[in-house]
Amino acid sequence: MYRNFQFSIGEFYHVYNRGADKRVIFLDDDDKRRFAKLLFLCNSNNSVVFKEIPIENVFRVNRKSRLIDIGSYTLMPNHFHLLVREKVEDGTSKFMKKLSTAYAMYFNLKNKRTGSLFEGPFKAQYVDGDQYLEYLYSYIHLNPVKIIEPKWKEQGIKNVKRAKRYVQEYPYSSYADLIGREREESVILNTEAFPRYFSKPKDFESLVRQFLQYEDK
Repeated sequence: MYRNFQFSIGEFYHVYNRGADKRVIFLDDDDKRRFAKLLFLCNSNNSVVFKEIPIENVFRVNRKSRLIDIGSYTLMPNHFHLLVREKVEDGTSKFMKKLSTAYAMYFNLKNKRTGSLFEGPFKAQYVDGDQYLEYLYSYIHLNPVKIIEPKWKEQGIKNVKRAKRYVQEYPYSSYADLIGREREESVILNTEAFPRYFSKPKDFESLVRQFLQYEDK
């Protein structure tokens, strides 16, 4: 895929991809949990042999070194979003290749299918400043609103309180981690590598809430 930038160590990127022909790539909760585990395992120079890792110990694996830093993520039925920081040279591309290959192999084997799962190479946008970076924290975590109100951006939100609650409780994003809830998936993130826009969890909640209300106008 042609990009008008090169990945550089220390820079931030919005990375995303979706299913080929917009197909659903997460058919159930097990699929989303597998992808979350791969977000952790593939972020390493080590090869990923999932079947050799006791399922209860996935998030305890010693990865030794990371390819990228992950600041936030959200998994949607037919696509996903990541906010990443390049940590080593070519780290983002290596990570995405490992992630996409490992998940596609799992998905195809499980569903007895062949062929490409994703819509070509992953997409990426360079984050060129604080304003865009801070905006992405809201954008990425508000994606799940589309699940309960598919046209909320075009038609507004019918029930803002319900939308807020859904975002807060959605288990397949990093929202819970950024507001300080303790869960094993929290190790996917390395928030220390990102600007400290939110000195307290309440600050992050406030940002997402304000953006949700702004989009509803």
